[in-house]
Amino acid sequence: MKYILIIGDGMADDPVEGLGGKTPLQYANIPTMDMLASKGETGFALTVPDGLQPGSDVAILSIFGCDPTENYTGRAPLEAAATGISLSQGDACFRCNMVAIEDIDAPFEEKKILSHSGGSVEGSESDRLILDLFESPVFKHEAEKAGLTAHPASSFRHLASIRATDMTNVILFPPHDHLGEKLKGILPTTEPGALPEQVQTAAKLKELMRLAHEFLDTHPINNKRRAEGKLPANGIWFWAAGSAVALPSFYDKFGKSGGVISAVPLCHGIGVLLGLEKIVVEGATGELDTNYEGKVDAAIEALQRHDFVAVHIEAPDECTHNGDTTGKIQAIELIDSRITAPLLARLEAGGEDFRILLMSDHRTLTSTRGHDGAPVPYLIYDSRHDKNTGASYNEKSLPKDAKTIQGTEVMGRLFRG
Repeated sequence: MKYILIIGDGMADDPVEGLGGKTPLQYANIPTMDMLASKGETGFALTVPDGLQPGSDVAILSIFGCDPTENYTGRAPLEAAATGISLSQGDACFRCNMVAIEDIDAPFEEKKILSHSGGSVEGSESDRLILDLFESPVFKHEAEKAGLTAHPASSFRHLASIRATDMTNVILFPPHDHLGEKLKGILPTTEPGALPEQVQTAAKLKELMRLAHEFLDTHPINNKRRAEGKLPANGIWFWAAGSAVALPSFYDKFGKSGGVISAVPLCHGIGVLLGLEKIVVEGATGELDTNYEGKVDAAIEALQRHDFVAVHIEAPDECTHNGDTTGKIQAIELIDSRITAPLLARLEAGGEDFRILLMSDHRTLTSTRGHDGAPVPYLIYDSRHDKNTGASYNEKSLPKDAKTIQGTEVMGRLFRG
């Protein structure tokens, strides 16, 4: 028996007025997903426990069977594990996104954040910008005083770490949840009752973000991007802070070996910490143009070594954050036609029994361009059985008796058959 998990990041949504009141999953042409749902088990999974910020970090931990209320210290340490970044006890790590900040003549705090990805800045440009920033005299001096180190990631998703710093009570806002908002309300701050050193840490991070914008705003790369009609990657954004983390062994919990295929460091990092193989596919971008066929090939190859493989596709989430509803629908349809359908065909041709778990990790809402923690639909298909439920795969067409389970239960249900 082989087991496959397919995650369409942010596929789930609420009804969209511009789609005739349908959700993107309802509106999209997804015959393979619908067929699997009609023959398999369907339901809803609550992947974001109450009280936690909705996001892929919390949701994907849940899907892999880890209780985020016990195992979550922040997103960045999970991503750090994917790149081999070593954190000493007491160090903090956080995401350092390249972002696009409004081009207007106004104080820094009065400007708005326009893109959480620096206008989808290319990897080589993004690396050059972050490296040049950390070598610029003024910023370098302040970063060294703060104990801040950059870890370029060849995408907009850089990481940064800071020595021996307590991030408790320091609030860092996810940029993708605050697009179009003025910076003054979403820059680093602290909870009431924060200690003086925590207040100082927030102030340092805020000042570093201001200095970064000052340097990056006139960088030649950004001048070139503007001339090409692109948003500038003229700021950095600290968020998702956390400390070093350990996760329980996937094999010890489920008795299965496996691998994780993704373009996103977060997914690879979770996999590495669980003891799963990190599988990198050339041309996997996290965008609409990702290497779908390469991911399918890699999944089939991984199943020759392992019992289980996870295939993660980021594009629906990125399109939603960018306000691209057409792109989100296209991304969902591509997951159906270029991931799910060919995987199914090759698994059937292989002649071995298999089970597929397909789901969104969380909802990403077209209405807000941000994440939401409401339950998401899942399906589990078993090649040996046809439940003949007649269900379709979307938020509105599951059977009336479809139950909502905890996100931590879905992996166990996949392996139960």
